[in-house]
Amino acid sequence: MNKNFVEELTWRGMIHDVMPGTEEHLLEGLRSAYVGIDPTADSLHIGHLVGVMMLKHFQEAGHRPVALVGGATGMIGDPSGKSNERNLLTEATLLQNQNALKNQLSKFLDFESEAENAAVMVNNYDWMKNFSFLSFIRDVGKHITVNYMMSKDSVKKRLSSDSSEGMSFTEFTYQLVQGYDFLHLYRELDCTLQMGGSDQWGNITTGTELIRRIGDGKGYALTCPLITKADGTKFGKTESGNIWLDPARTSPYKFYQYWLNTSDEDAEKFIKIFTFLSKEEIEALIAQHKEAPHLRELQRKLAEEITIMVHSAEEYENAVKASEVLFGKSTANDLKKLNEATFLDVFEGVPQAQISREDVEAGLDMIAALSAKTDFLKSNGEARRALKENSISVNKEKVTEDYTITTNDLLNDKYVIINKGKRNTYILRVE
Repeated sequence: MNKNFVEELTWRGMIHDVMPGTEEHLLEGLRSAYVGIDPTADSLHIGHLVGVMMLKHFQEAGHRPVALVGGATGMIGDPSGKSNERNLLTEATLLQNQNALKNQLSKFLDFESEAENAAVMVNNYDWMKNFSFLSFIRDVGKHITVNYMMSKDSVKKRLSSDSSEGMSFTEFTYQLVQGYDFLHLYRELDCTLQMGGSDQWGNITTGTELIRRIGDGKGYALTCPLITKADGTKFGKTESGNIWLDPARTSPYKFYQYWLNTSDEDAEKFIKIFTFLSKEEIEALIAQHKEAPHLRELQRKLAEEITIMVHSAEEYENAVKASEVLFGKSTANDLKKLNEATFLDVFEGVPQAQISREDVEAGLDMIAALSAKTDFLKSNGEARRALKENSISVNKEKVTEDYTITTNDLLNDKYVIINKGKRNTYILRVE
């Protein structure tokens, strides 16, 4: 074994509950552990990352990680932490999602090598689809009492007087289905540990019960804390929704910005969970940050590490350049390098005006660009004054009143950026 997995997760703040004996069990030799991933979308989001990081640490400690895509459980919906049932997906959609998730997981886990601890991906739909209802209630259901199932927090919450929804039979049986997954993987892959978020403890321990009662064996459980933010807002969400790992859903620029804008308190916690920097490196960074918090070194390092890991070093460099476009000393050349999606992300919320292509082809004078055709400035007089004061830039380069905007100024063949001083930015959109 390369290192003590439980010890590593402990100093990183990634353990909420761990079953007694787990650490010793893992130190005895190569073990297999799994984390279940819900395939309700064709991309992971950053809420999934903690489980993925646990699997990666597990593999780095010399063990074999198993990523279970919940094709069957995705058809039901897990009641843990939810107040409503979820939409059920078709088999074809689930398969498409599973393939997309494997591609993303390959950035973290080694599925391809010949090593004994190469990662494995499984889908519980493969062993659940041929299980008849009668077989399931006879072979699995009879081993777990309703009293035992009712004592789980996830069930209690949904049955409490606070919940107006109640709980369907489908959801009630979810813990049996998840428990059976653990038993199946214990039998087929000698998988002895299940990991997940702290809200999964009840479902995981149902699996260890089934391993004990049906498999005459011993299963272990380990959960990580649910990630929260210091200000109480939901981790991994913005006003526009989830932060996804798929660049088509969340651009690398927006992804980078999410981590860069983390509070000091959260950055200190997140850098342990979401990077593979050593304890010494992290402690040095935290000490450095405390001496000069305004430099935001901790956030910069966190954003750099995680953007390179999820996307690439090139995408990270582009995200940094894109950030400087809005806040730093970038040039027209830097602007030209931005693709349209990143450009729109960077300038989201900036005032825009539409100009016809004919006007630009004929040459658009600065008074028209600033006021007459756009209303960026209140009057032609204000536009003239700003130009005389040398406070107007086109694509980050200063211009005078006699400058004419032409098609040569177009970025992505349709945008021109106009700045008045450092604070005011406007976009001309040419249609």
